Amino acid sequence: MNKTTIASEKPASRPWSLRRKLILGGALVLAVLALALGLGLGLTIGRDNDGGDEGNDGGDSGSPTPTLPPLPTPTGNITWAPKVNDTWQIILLSKIILDKDAASVTPDVAVYDIDLFDTPAETIATLHRLGKKVICYFSGGSYEPGRPDSGEFKEEDMGKELDGWPGERWLKLGSDNVRGIMRGRVELAGKKGCDGVDPDNVDGFQNDNGLGLTAADSIAFMAYLSNLTVPLHLALGLKNAGDIVAEVLPIVHFSVNEQCVEASECGTFQPFIAADKPVFHIEYPDGAGGKSGLKKSVVQKYCGDQGAAAGSEGFSTVLKKMDLDGWVEYCDEAVGMTPTVNMDSAG
Repeated sequence: MNKTTIASEKPASRPWSLRRKLILGGALVLAVLALALGLGLGLTIGRDNDGGDEGNDGGDSGSPTPTLPPLPTPTGNITWAPKVNDTWQIILLSKIILDKDAASVTPDVAVYDIDLFDTPAETIATLHRLGKKVICYFSGGSYEPGRPDSGEFKEEDMGKELDGWPGERWLKLGSDNVRGIMRGRVELAGKKGCDGVDPDNVDGFQNDNGLGLTAADSIAFMAYLSNLTVPLHLALGLKNAGDIVAEVLPIVHFSVNEQCVEASECGTFQPFIAADKPVFHIEYPDGAGGKSGLKKSVVQKYCGDQGAAAGSEGFSTVLKKMDLDGWVEYCDEAVGMTPTVNMDSAG
């Protein structure tokens, strides 16, 4: 979905339901990982294949293709990874207004998570000059109309629409064509100077996707992305997808989680903290966006460690409007507003 409309990682697009707490068979998942490690995942590198992608229907053509090297070690060649308790801001609605000579940026936090396509390299360079690290967002598991590379997807790559988001569709994660497009996105992140990537919608298996996606598909896809990001010195995040945390934790460097308090499932992501990897946590309270901030009781509900918030100890929590614009409130009740193009006035 075009981020000039709303962020693609939309809570409404994925039914956060307590019923979706699947119990993955440990033996099955371990077998999948063992196969992935032993065979280098058998994944093609998309656009760099000799002869291009013509005639490739997502791995069913039978044509011989090169395979990726074995999985890199979790920290191999990574020059930066975020830390537990790092402060952050996420903006996906529109571009940040930040002059190249700016002396500061609001809020003064350690990490900015911003849209890969909508953010110019100059903005990333300015954030670096101001001492900030930059995570670049793109949708890894869904087709969005209006993106610069949207025309490269094939009909056979796509499944059902994401619930509530007309035009945006789940992707076949094992498709050579899809993986080639994602390779291009990761390479763009490297060229723009991003420090990490936040690939969204990798949890199609937890949704009505129309493609028969499984947890194993998502695990293999994350491993594929790891093979791309490590050589480019990019930290890799896991967006939501709580049911595969244990399996992919060794190859990712942080979590971006939405609404674990709302779903009473924050403990699912606590293994990141135990592994000394941060959880960048977002909640969308009713009434978010006001200049004076939210009521203390609301902040405490999402920033505590009791009740629905149990298991969120150590999370880097932000309270946001659902459209992920420049407004943000933190657990210390500080309210910030990052100027953006098309910025709505706070109520």
